[in-house]
Amino acid sequence: MSGFSKVFGCILLFLVIMSCATGNKFSDLLPSTKPSNAEVGRIFFYKVSSFGTALRPEVLLNGEKIGEVAGYSFFYIDRPPGDYELTIRTDVDHKTSFVLDKGQTRFIRFSTSFGFFTGYVYGELVDEIQALSEIQNCVYTGAKTAAQ
Repeated sequence: MSGFSKVFGCILLFLVIMSCATGNKFSDLLPSTKPSNAEVGRIFFYKVSSFGTALRPEVLLNGEKIGEVAGYSFFYIDRPPGDYELTIRTDVDHKTSFVLDKGQTRFIRFSTSFGFFTGYVYGELVDEIQALSEIQNCVYTGAKTAAQ
């Protein structure tokens, strides 16, 4: 292996490690999956892989920035019932639409795919049983007060 390859490999490994989230795991925090206010719904966002962790796109909900995608991470927000459009910004916007009802909990998993020149991150709705089995080792990246 050439010197350039070793240096490139080390830089790539460093970027992957730095792109993964650090903090308290879902299984340690055990946040309530239900909102404390029955008039709103709760939405969990999570990513269970490090694939494409160099990409850290913004996450927008109805045009408002609510976070960014990081490997092995989760965050959640409470919102009033209604129609929502999730947009994940890379060089191409990927959108997911869904309806949130009062007291409902939604789970959106971030996944990465690669195009010809760049990677893309997209969100997909996941049922609660699957999401809760996947999210356990993800670390919390939301506001410090929201997880308490």
